[in-house]
Amino acid sequence: MKEIKMVDLLGQYKLISNEVNTVINNVLNSTSFINGPSVSKFQKNLENYLDVKHVIPCANGTDALQIALMSLGLKPGDEVIASDFTFAATVEVIALLKLTPVLVDIDSRTFNIDINAIKNKITNKSKVIIPVHLFGQAANMSEINQIAKKNNLYVIEDNAQAIGSNYKFPNGIKKKTGTIGMIGTTSFFPSKNLGAYGDGGAIFTNNDSLAENIRGIVNHGMFKRYHHDIVGVNSRLDSLQAAILDVKLKYLDKYNKARRSLAKKYTENLKNQFCIETPYIHGDDDSHVFHQYTIKIKNKKRDDLIKFLNKYKIPSGVYYPIPLHKQKAYKSKRFIEDDFKVTNEVSKSVISLPMHTEMNSDQIEFICEKLLTFFQL
Repeated sequence: MKEIKMVDLLGQYKLISNEVNTVINNVLNSTSFINGPSVSKFQKNLENYLDVKHVIPCANGTDALQIALMSLGLKPGDEVIASDFTFAATVEVIALLKLTPVLVDIDSRTFNIDINAIKNKITNKSKVIIPVHLFGQAANMSEINQIAKKNNLYVIEDNAQAIGSNYKFPNGIKKKTGTIGMIGTTSFFPSKNLGAYGDGGAIFTNNDSLAENIRGIVNHGMFKRYHHDIVGVNSRLDSLQAAILDVKLKYLDKYNKARRSLAKKYTENLKNQFCIETPYIHGDDDSHVFHQYTIKIKNKKRDDLIKFLNKYKIPSGVYYPIPLHKQKAYKSKRFIEDDFKVTNEVSKSVISLPMHTEMNSDQIEFICEKLLTFFQL
């Protein structure tokens, strides 16, 4: 059996190397390294894939979130409601812009932001909700949008882990995550389902005026060269990364299908185990693209399990071991510990198993066998 990796970028590259090498050479020969034709091509193809009017590429996923917030004309002290259980980038950009992060608890089954927790934290200073489609599963966008509409709030979707996922509305209509709120953002970090060979990100919107504003922000606040009409940043997706992403975009649905298939094999092997809670899928199968396959260990021996798996060279990850409200950079007297009961429990019990498109059934069975052996000791 081949070596088990948490992510196998080399294996994925080898299968598409001819296409990737060709487009890289095309960019090198064109010397159009910034805002070249490959950026425009990828932008248009991603717009078509997502069925969204505007895709604005940028340098990385964190910039995408910051720029999305910058585009809304918010003022220092305005409140942004976000999940306590996610990567720090979400709260980081809120703090950088002198906005007030309002962290809330998560749903214990989906790990996504808790709807009732959102409702309980809305004040007259609330301006934005940032739902994160965590681990690849679509958040409850129908209810989030209803809350936002009722309270005159913006919705910015953090779609860094769920590109290609579909959200099904109660009326049966489906939309791609990232295209449902006022603005969507994503990351093309190499390990993502659609990953570059370096950093990259993008912002999505169907709002024409917002899109125009965002295009100025990503380019030093310029709408016309050397005319700086607004305060902006320098955040551009380079041509090499765009060319690579355009190749990989053609395979995204295939990649996501493979991830769902692997997830089903994991779940089949691990179901009905008292100490293991396998991922819950809210909605149809295509609502989850399994950026991570994350289980909960219910006997408080998560850390012992990690050590056990390491003995058999089985990698794993804990996303995320420390809730955001407990992070040194973001601690605040505003946060009440009782508001984060689920997040506190989940952060001590989750473990993510290897998940990538080059895995095979033998590897899944080996991992599951060792997992079950641990609980029988």
